Amino acid sequence: MIALVGIVIIFVMVFGGYLAAGGKMGIILKSLPFEMIMIGGAALGAFVLSNDASSIKHTIKDVGKVFKGPKWKSEDYRDLLCLLFELVRIARTNPVGLEAHIEAPEDSPVFGKYPKILGDGEAIALICDTMRSASMNYDDPHQVEEVLEKRVEATLHHKLHSTHALQTIADGLPALGIVAAVLGVIKTMASIDQPPEVLGKLIGGALVGTFLGVFLAYGLVGPFSVKVKAVVEEDANFHQLIREVLIANLHMHAPNMCIEVGRQNVPSHHRPSFGDMEEALKAVKQEAA
Repeated sequence: MIALVGIVIIFVMVFGGYLAAGGKMGIILKSLPFEMIMIGGAALGAFVLSNDASSIKHTIKDVGKVFKGPKWKSEDYRDLLCLLFELVRIARTNPVGLEAHIEAPEDSPVFGKYPKILGDGEAIALICDTMRSASMNYDDPHQVEEVLEKRVEATLHHKLHSTHALQTIADGLPALGIVAAVLGVIKTMASIDQPPEVLGKLIGGALVGTFLGVFLAYGLVGPFSVKVKAVVEEDANFHQLIREVLIANLHMHAPNMCIEVGRQNVPSHHRPSFGDMEEALKAVKQEAA
């Protein structure tokens, strides 16, 4: 919702100010379809040319994050801490029993309590693969820690590709606007024998290309790129939380201490209070009893 408000403000301020200054929308509206075909079409073609099919789908999907915001909410972070607490307890008290949960998480009653987390393949793979590796390498926890850190970084790097693609388009739009404007000037020069009022409209139409390129770059596509990056980086905190808890577990801290380490690493606006987390963990213990 906040993104829509921002878009409305941009259009109202830019075009409202133009009209308030005595500008007329006629020449812009007349030139807009043709300029949009040239600038938007060239930007789309460059985007397709510089990305593979997977990256194109990824970027188009990520544009929706501008309006949806982060995937993970406060309750999801609390649920993740509860899930990790259960798994750490099982790993300490019944290592053999843990295997059934991490080998088939979709059939696990522990994972089944948290369907939203279970639906995130990367989070589940991160948890299961790390706990599986930990069970084989407890003599060298730093080895597992290093692998886990590199995996989280690689996942974030991959998910940030769409922001780079959008920013590349934003960087190129002003130049494409100039291309459209030059074509408009060429068209104007072919009508140099026309009266000044006709030439004025032709030159004005040509300048619409420059305006459109800059407006799209800095008013829409650039901010979209920044917003997508912010959302991706905030959602990455979810995987970072998994890393912190599992690293604490590797160093054999008490389960409650592992969860407290994780709680402290939850973004402040999503972080459950100590009391709320204690209540949630008590409920988990009661269910398991």
